[in-house]
Amino acid sequence: MIEEGFTPAVDRRTVLKTGALAGAFAALSGITLAQDAAAQDSDRADISIVVVSHGQASDPFWSVVQNGVAQAGEDMGVNVQYQAPGTFDMVAMSQLIDAAVATSPNGLIVSIPDADALSASISAAVEAGIPVISMNSGSDVAAELGILTHVGQTEYEAGFGGGQRMAEAGVTNAICVNQEVGNAALDLRCQGFTDALAEAGGTVETVAVDLADPTGAQQRISAALTSDETIDGILTLGPTGAAPALAALTDSGQLGEMNLATFDLSPEVLDAIEAGEMLFAIDQQQYLQGYLPVVLLTLYNTNLNTIANPVLMTGPGFVTQDTAARIKELSAAGTR
Repeated sequence: MIEEGFTPAVDRRTVLKTGALAGAFAALSGITLAQDAAAQDSDRADISIVVVSHGQASDPFWSVVQNGVAQAGEDMGVNVQYQAPGTFDMVAMSQLIDAAVATSPNGLIVSIPDADALSASISAAVEAGIPVISMNSGSDVAAELGILTHVGQTEYEAGFGGGQRMAEAGVTNAICVNQEVGNAALDLRCQGFTDALAEAGGTVETVAVDLADPTGAQQRISAALTSDETIDGILTLGPTGAAPALAALTDSGQLGEMNLATFDLSPEVLDAIEAGEMLFAIDQQQYLQGYLPVVLLTLYNTNLNTIANPVLMTGPGFVTQDTAARIKELSAAGTR
């Protein structure tokens, strides 16, 4: 279990709708999984779904997304392919989407870190009659692109919640370490964090790093801390970004003293939280971001089920020192 995530302006109707939606998923999945095996084979064996994300399966975050995709494909009895460019490359990603559209799959799942770069390829899929679901990033543009629904969290609100928690911990001057400046989802996280800390009278500076150069990323974080000794908080936007921050704080002797938090989970992040070296991790449950779109596209193809609104129920939640130990085993298994 994790603590309740930050959910601004959520009224009782929204909570009830989310609960009903979760129940509907369970019911619909139960119905389809209970079908006769022969019928399932004939109904689903020829269903082909392609996933194109901006994140590589070698990344600890995206490996969990891929695990969710693979498990959903197995559970639903459909054929699923997971594809991603070798690096954060929107041209390469749009080419992967175009190539997927050319195969006329029964469904397409995409992340949308840069709508300007990807909208033409996604629109071509929709115009070709391919049902498309976005996941992880793209909640703000899914409807205008003709996408069936979006599965994920709202990035700005997640960053805002992180900023509120940092402010409660006494942080007044922080840095936001962004490993993909220009990725709309990550930029929104930093913006939400900045706005929340500003409301509490604090300030935030964004520090851009290149995680393809871990040593260089560590040096940039160290340089930021050295140049301003009033910095008392660091937010990183993923576990790969947390690693150089942890290394920088270890080298400076500030590990466990500097307020550090991150987005997303990994065994190393959970170890740091449990040891009191990190305040919290913002958990968006990326396994569900991979799993649920496959289920939804299977139901669309077999039963014409659609979801009218974005499925913004995977996060954010907050993993703290009180809850880290219970999540570690699941994270090591690749499902959290």
